[in-house]
Amino acid sequence: MCRFIVYKGARLLLSDLLYRPVNSLIMQSYHARERAEPLNGDGFGVGWYVPDIDPTPCVQRSISPAWSNRNLQNLAAKTYASTMFAHVRAASPGMIVSEVNVHPFNYDRFMWMHNGAVANFNRVARPLRESLKDEFYNMISGTTDSEHAFALFLNYLHVPFNEAQAEDLRLALVETIKALDVLTREAGITEPSFYNFALTDGRSTVVSRYSSGEGITGASLHYSRGHKFECSPGGVCDMHGVELDEAAKAVIVSSERLTEAQEDWTPVPDNHTITVHEDLSVKIERIEL
Repeated sequence: MCRFIVYKGARLLLSDLLYRPVNSLIMQSYHARERAEPLNGDGFGVGWYVPDIDPTPCVQRSISPAWSNRNLQNLAAKTYASTMFAHVRAASPGMIVSEVNVHPFNYDRFMWMHNGAVANFNRVARPLRESLKDEFYNMISGTTDSEHAFALFLNYLHVPFNEAQAEDLRLALVETIKALDVLTREAGITEPSFYNFALTDGRSTVVSRYSSGEGITGASLHYSRGHKFECSPGGVCDMHGVELDEAAKAVIVSSERLTEAQEDWTPVPDNHTITVHEDLSVKIERIEL
């Protein structure tokens, strides 16, 4: 299992999410609070958009641990973003630690991250790949179940990339989860799979929390919405809240709560998606397969 952060809202420095909160993503890279193994040191990645240049994301990846990478520290202190994905990796047993296997993955205008695992992926990799259109079969450069799931998602997105709306993204994500469930079931795999997938096209974002095992809790996932996420000069970070019927100007979806203010964070229910629309409205929906 890995850890990730999704942010959408008013521009802020990457460091305000990656370094400054008491439970920042850098902290989670070596001392995660909500998974049995606290270490996530098999690389990191961060991606963001600069829409004034083009609609595709800028993505930086490294196989070095996030906690010791000075390039990331320097980049984060000087880079603003209004849509950001960041991920620290704990490689699944048997998976290669290499840059092509580091999240977030990107293709065209999309970014994709995964916290979890396709159970016994080696038994479903071949039929999964054979179900793909050539374009998405050929885009896979690594060996992870996560990148293969990304290709499967693109395969199920039945609208032109630049015309995709939030609901199109969500439907394709649900179809991806359904297809993975079918593949593992047909392979006779009984161990549970965990699909906390995050995807964005730079405008809308959809994140899932899903476990295929009946009665088995999915990997942790929380969200926070407010007027502004801000870190004070003294180092205290806070989401300035809004009432439930007020429009948000900042939304964070993350594997773990970044701050100690538990009232600012809401768990995403098991086997649900959270959609952050372009206007920053948030919708929680059950995954019906």
